[in-house]
Amino acid sequence: MLWNVHVDQVTPILNVSDLPASFEWFGKLGWLKGFEWCPPDSPAPVFGSVAADDHEIFLCLDDQGGRGEHGVWVSVWVDDVDQVHAVCLREGIEVIDAPDDKPWGVREMHLRHPDGHVFRISTDADAHDHDDD
Repeated sequence: MLWNVHVDQVTPILNVSDLPASFEWFGKLGWLKGFEWCPPDSPAPVFGSVAADDHEIFLCLDDQGGRGEHGVWVSVWVDDVDQVHAVCLREGIEVIDAPDDKPWGVREMHLRHPDGHVFRISTDADAHDHDDD
């Protein structure tokens, strides 16, 4: 490691166009709203977070990074990618690549946040039984 410090965590920051709608979108996937922050001169919150287990993603209203084709890609490892796929279908979340076994030993799918961010949801292909596509 180039620096001599322990990294406690890495937290992605997503630029979002609608903070409450993003909280709702993540809620459909089982992520809980962590916090929201409203600066003194703002009528509404402009920053917040969502959390799942010990993992957190920050959400920033119209700031910090890009959206659309310049949005962020986030890799999320889960124990059952097919279960996540079923939730996405039930909740109307845009799936851009259905679960598929990849030659690098993972089963993965891709889903898209309304602001263009892509979530690459992966499971070790040997860790879970699934139906072949």
